Amino acid sequence: MIAHNAVPAANTSRYTIHDRPAFNWKNFLLRWETVLGLLFILAFATNGALLPNFLDIYNLADSTFSFSEKALIALPMALLIICREIDISVSGTLALSSVAMGLAHAHGMPPHGLIVVALATGVLCGSLNGILVTRFALPSIVVTIGTVSLFRGLASVVLGDQAFTGYPQLMSDWGQGYFFDLIPRAFVVLLAFVVLFAVLLHTTSWGRRIFAIGNNPVAARFSGIAVDRYRLMLFILTGAMAGLAAWLLTGRIGSTRPNIAMGWELEIITMVILGGVRIEGGAGSIGGVLLAVLTLGIVTYGLSLANIPGIIMTIVVGILLLVTIALPRLLRARKTDK
Repeated sequence: MIAHNAVPAANTSRYTIHDRPAFNWKNFLLRWETVLGLLFILAFATNGALLPNFLDIYNLADSTFSFSEKALIALPMALLIICREIDISVSGTLALSSVAMGLAHAHGMPPHGLIVVALATGVLCGSLNGILVTRFALPSIVVTIGTVSLFRGLASVVLGDQAFTGYPQLMSDWGQGYFFDLIPRAFVVLLAFVVLFAVLLHTTSWGRRIFAIGNNPVAARFSGIAVDRYRLMLFILTGAMAGLAAWLLTGRIGSTRPNIAMGWELEIITMVILGGVRIEGGAGSIGGVLLAVLTLGIVTYGLSLANIPGIIMTIVVGILLLVTIALPRLLRARKTDK
């Protein structure tokens, strides 16, 4: 006799390996990171076939000098853009940080103290940007267009038509030195920060909150996320990374001049947007940014070996920036029409 209140036995069966969804090659191939990887391979193979000295291991290693400092700034810039903010002032921050190091060195600052000066200057610049954006609710693009002129103007006033030179050997060792006489130190520093930023953005609650802010700042605020605090931290982080880049770049070129890092903000933003970070915020990956950096680096290296004028690379960067901003919008509009 069966009791009326008997409860049916729970289904304890589990999915087997055969029940798992099959790997979707179409989705994989349509991912932006996959497209970038294929572009990198194509650019590498094309340059290797057409340029005799392209595949020289020492030349390839030295080519990383052209983008390592920019890529260091692109990492926090990616986080800012994911949060629906932007920092146009990074080249001015870098210039002012380099000038601050020159002044400190001229007044007897020990070699190890110069990196502290650069980082502190970057933090102050980033803090100013962040406070103006978060406390006064000003658009970040307007604020940082103003502060890039402010920072670079201050650097130019201090320098005039002069230049700071004679920096200590420690800066040269890191700015233009190698590990194992092959791998540039600046590139190793970049890779270390790539790992750090990837872990923070993609594996921690801190990173999930950044994506939440970028997707819907109002909902993020109502869910208890301190939106303004995160934005302020990201502006400060971007300034600090610009200060670190200033230390490496100044050590590499051995001097501080008024036009140092002029126009870098366009290339840095291009790296980020080309890397798949959505300009509207809420989406992106550090892996994509790294692939974009390497792809642009390979293209630049190939053009330099082919003796193509630098203005051509500027045109290429501008076209890439326009295409990577416009293409996703066009694709989304096409899907909506269907």
